[in-house]
Order: sequence, then C-alpha cells, then structure tokens
Amino acid sequence: MRKTIYIDTSIVGGYFDEEFKEPTQKLFRLFADGEITFVISDLLEAELLDAPQHVRDLLLRFSNASFKRIELNEEAINLADAYIAEKVVGKTSLEDCRHIALATIAKVDVLVSWNFKHIVNLDRIKGYNSVNERLGYAAIEIRSPLELTEYGD
Repeated sequence: MRKTIYIDTSIVGGYFDEEFKEPTQKLFRLFADGEITFVISDLLEAELLDAPQHVRDLLLRFSNASFKRIELNEEAINLADAYIAEKVVGKTSLEDCRHIALATIAKVDVLVSWNFKHIVNLDRIKGYNSVNERLGYAAIEIRSPLELTEYGD
C-alpha cells in the first residue's frame, strides 16, 4: 500500500529552493511515479496564495485526482489550539499547529516539512505527540524530505 504523506507549504517552496530542491524533487518524483500519495489541505492552498506564481503553479502540474485532499475543520482547530495551550509552540505558530493537527486526524503515514524550528524538531514532535496521546490520537511521524528520500538510493 502506498504511503500517505502530508506536505506543508515549505515542501512546495522547497521544490525551487537551492538548499532543499534535490531531496524535495526526489519526493515529488516518488509522487509522480505513484509510489506515494500526497495529502494536501485547504490550509496549504490558502498559504500558497501569497507565494510567487511559479510556486503556486507547481501543484497544477499534477492531476487533482492524484492528491488526497483534506479540509480544516473544528476538530483540527481544537487539536491545534491544544498544542498552543500546552505550550508546544507559541501562538505565532498556529498555522503550523493546524498542519500537524490535520495530518494527525487524517492518520497519514508521515508529515513532511522543511520547517525545522516549529515542526521537524525533536522537542516539538515529542510535545505534539504528548498532546495527541493525551487526547486519544495516534502519534504523528514528522520528517524532512531528506529522511524519506536518501535511504532508498
């Protein structure tokens, strides 16, 4: 069965970023080859509205049917608020928390991001998972594209 991978906005931008493009483009090749399924949210699409045109257009290269789409809902908002209330991160990281909450609720195999400050950070991951477990959710795997693409080479 194909792995489901929730991508945040940093992954779409990372496709074009000199520092991150090689592993990000490898991840997109796995997606294009049908080896993984990208899970995207309306939150990601809203955040992309502020991105440069070439970044906004990246996802348009792929069929809508190739993505699993999820929407921000009350359950995800409440879970994200719990991360903030438990001080996993500060209030300014609410959107990051919403991505994590969406991925948690969707039960993806992994959330992938280049955000090392608020998302792909061991202390933060432990905090998110502590809240998840306390509230009855499964732990969420969070990785960078580098961790998902280098081992298979």
